[in-house]
Formats: sequence, structure tokens, C-alpha cells
Amino acid sequence: MQKILIIINDAPYGTEKAYNALRMAMTLQKENRDKVEVKIFLLADAVFCGLPNQNTPNGFSNIERMLKSVVKRGGEVKSCGGCSEARGIAKIEFIDGVKLSNMKEFAEWTVECDKVLSF
Repeated sequence: MQKILIIINDAPYGTEKAYNALRMAMTLQKENRDKVEVKIFLLADAVFCGLPNQNTPNGFSNIERMLKSVVKRGGEVKSCGGCSEARGIAKIEFIDGVKLSNMKEFAEWTVECDKVLSF
């Protein structure tokens, strides 16, 4: 099984980087169900992607729902602890399946994954 790490660096809204990263993750899971393992690491302002109760207007993509879909299909999602602390959200509850992590685990994922995509 091929392991793919997707790194998201931007906030959930304002640019389409998080949206496109999650579209890629969801497509990888859907089209290669038994061939890939998807891991997502949230860095910098992307740590906000992991917060619950996101409210987007109808017709707009909701990053929370997209992350939940990735987790539901077996994807792992980690949020940088240092980035979360710097933004004052380290003690706030994240979406189910999103776990607080650190640079050591991020480095381990980078080494163990076959491919790394950065958005």
C-alpha cells in the first residue's frame, strides 16, 4: 500500500489550497481504495481547518465536512501543536479524528510516506 502525505499550509477559507488538498485526498481514497493510505498534516494557518462548527453558505465547500470524509475513509489527520499554540487554539476541541501532533511526528510521517504533496 502506498502512503501519501498531504501537507496543508493555508487557512481553510480565503484561498482554495485547503479545498484542493482535500479534493485530492478524497479522490485518492475513492479511486484507489485499497492502494493508498492518506495522511494529512495541518501546518501554520491550516490548523484552523481542524476546528468544528464551520458554517459556510450553501453552495460553498465546507472544509470540516471534507476532513470528516477523509477520516471516515481511514485517513489520518494531525494538526501541528506549535502552530495551534501560537494561534491560541491548542486547548480547543478539534473535529473528531483530528489529533494534535508535533514536528517529530510530522518528520516521521515525511520519512515513512512514499509521496509528499504540499498545498
